[in-house]
Amino acid sequence: MKKIGILHGKERSFPTAFIDRVNSKGIDGIIAEPVRIEKVVQGEPTEYAVIIDRISQDVPFYRAYLKNAALCGTAVINNPFWWSADEKFFNNCLATKIGVPVPKTVILPSYQLPPDTTGESFSNLAYPLDWDGIFNYIGFPAYMKPFAGGGWKSVYRLENKDEFLQKHGETGELVMLLQEEIIFEEYYRCYCIGGKYVRIMPYEPRNPFHLRYVADFSPSAEKLKEMEEIVLRINKYLGYDFNTVELALRDGVPYAIDFCNPAPDADINSVGQENFDWVVETAATFAIEKAQSNEPAKDNLTWGEYVKRSSSSQNLI
Repeated sequence: MKKIGILHGKERSFPTAFIDRVNSKGIDGIIAEPVRIEKVVQGEPTEYAVIIDRISQDVPFYRAYLKNAALCGTAVINNPFWWSADEKFFNNCLATKIGVPVPKTVILPSYQLPPDTTGESFSNLAYPLDWDGIFNYIGFPAYMKPFAGGGWKSVYRLENKDEFLQKHGETGELVMLLQEEIIFEEYYRCYCIGGKYVRIMPYEPRNPFHLRYVADFSPSAEKLKEMEEIVLRINKYLGYDFNTVELALRDGVPYAIDFCNPAPDADINSVGQENFDWVVETAATFAIEKAQSNEPAKDNLTWGEYVKRSSSSQNLI
């Protein structure tokens, strides 16, 4: 028997529906259930062939558990080693190398000194920074947001330099991005599962949260194909099994705005019934594929092209 586990927190609609859908398929030798952890011993395998991770970004104990599980042969969705290393600024940097349009973006040191550091810890950092050069490059209005994390936490829309200086002072020890605002005609949020299944969803981030998947636009067949190709390219290089990519269309050009969402929203109350049904069905199909192909005690993780090409000293593109 090969078990598929889902590791989650207070989220309920997706985990429950996912488990029910896997089990309803009646695949011989495959069963799904919530992950149960009674103890974690170094180097010992779990009972799961596949684990879908929905919570370890908030629980370091779970992240350690998943790394040990992966080391012992569990296919963890998403790869916990890569997810631990990844963040939004790197993703933007990578996009510039693989031909994906992204907003102009710079990274900023934290406003306050990190714990256990002093001014001497930053002797390599010019002070003050070349603020005029940064502002001229990015332009205003602009967005400032954490270089890692999600959930629209600590995100600011800034109109000018004075507003930036005021708001940056509120960010404490967070390392922030300053990013060009893309004035878009259309916006899409795109699920990508297994590096091959894509769902393009019209999305209106300016609406109240519960209405963001209610939009009065849809892509042409040509634009749909172009966006699918971008979504697949991004996830091919990052190596995520379960991710969302947000694309903003300006003058018809899809700009990747946010594509580091490896525990993406899949709640029925926000994504809506049709999108929910798709993500449950597709996640179940992919998890079963991963369980059936799992080889005990081997590396069953997905590794992106960036890591694979770097390790073999190949050029990125």
